[in-house]
Amino acid sequence: MKKTKRIEEEKTVAEQMIRLYCRRREGNRELCAGCAELLDYARARLDRCRFGADKPTCRRCPVHCYRPEMKERIRRVMRWSGPRMLLYHPLAALRHLLREH
Repeated sequence: MKKTKRIEEEKTVAEQMIRLYCRRREGNRELCAGCAELLDYARARLDRCRFGADKPTCRRCPVHCYRPEMKERIRRVMRWSGPRMLLYHPLAALRHLLREH
């Protein structure tokens, strides 16, 4: 499947959120094994997204493609990182927020 700009942007936001969580919440200088696994999983799920360029944000998506345990892990990361994205990655955060509404 052809990668779209939209999917690549989602991958970037996911990576920014996971790295922020790992660094600031968990106190790691480098991405830990658990966060690296979550990032790889998120990228793989995005690569297989059936919506492509029309992909909604995960919160608005009608298809829940994450395994339950990974869904809970990414939810925890997003809940913590989401508000902080405005400080660390303001443009990506604003773009993401605009897509949700």
